[in-house]
Amino acid sequence: MFGTLSEEVEVKVPADKAWDLYGSIKLGDIAKKILDNLEVVEGDGGVGTIIKVTFKPGSGVSYYKEKYTMIDNEKKVREAEIIEGGHLDFGFTLYRVRIEVKDNPNDEMGSSCFVKITIEYEVKEEAKDNAKLATIEPFVVLMKLANEHLLSSS
Repeated sequence: MFGTLSEEVEVKVPADKAWDLYGSIKLGDIAKKILDNLEVVEGDGGVGTIIKVTFKPGSGVSYYKEKYTMIDNEKKVREAEIIEGGHLDFGFTLYRVRIEVKDNPNDEMGSSCFVKITIEYEVKEEAKDNAKLATIEPFVVLMKLANEHLLSSS
């Protein structure tokens, strides 16, 4: 079973500024506000970087490791896939998160952009009831915090 979830928000900063946060390992500093721990296991933020995300007790998932599989600075797109723990422990064979930063075509001054987060997932047939565990909500919270940070640092 394959599925996708996505959320897009407008941010009142230029796309380059938003990408500087969303396209880098700096986003982890924002994520630490809602996580128990976030640690770089390997890499420097480029393709191949592995991050261990540890959730607060009672979250239902203790941790996962994700690997940055694609970063396109020109198109402002980054993808990461869970490679250990998390959703993989519940029958998912794929859990990919894509972050895209796009210029706002209606903003001629270039002072705002859109940030879109998309989750693509695949669940084994025998675990299809666990598809409900795929949720965009934690990323919506992360986007809200990241966008507040971007606005306050303008």
